[in-house]
Amino acid sequence: MDKKKIYLTKERLEELKHELLELSQVKRPQVLERVSSARNMGDLSENAEYVAARDELSFIDGRIDELEQIVKQAVLIDKVAAKGVHKEIEIGSTVTLHIKGKKEDYMIVGEWEANPAEKKISHESPLGKALIGKKAGEKVEIEAPAGKVLYTIVSIA
Repeated sequence: MDKKKIYLTKERLEELKHELLELSQVKRPQVLERVSSARNMGDLSENAEYVAARDELSFIDGRIDELEQIVKQAVLIDKVAAKGVHKEIEIGSTVTLHIKGKKEDYMIVGEWEANPAEKKISHESPLGKALIGKKAGEKVEIEAPAGKVLYTIVSIA
């Protein structure tokens, strides 16, 4: 993983820290015990439990490494600073957009927190990139698979 900043809300950072704690202090010791028990069963070349436990341990160790890097590189999105203080869209802003006759609210978040189903869009996405630095009343046009889509920025919170 490179040293790039990872933008997260306080809530998401806490979730990732909790997952890291759970993996390192609960699940990893349990899987290590499974590996040890399976190793004691004898012939490792035909021991499916040993292979499965080793694979799970490898996955857990990889996820622990990934989470440690994320936590180290995390930059908190200051939602309070984003609300009303700035007139431009930035990471942490919630924007109301007018799209094809409908109004939709979106929150601009870091890529690790993006979730279109929850209306959280990454600042790295085409729409996120187009919105950053814009003000209420401005329009942005995005090239989508179905053609160009015009968004009007109604408000920034």
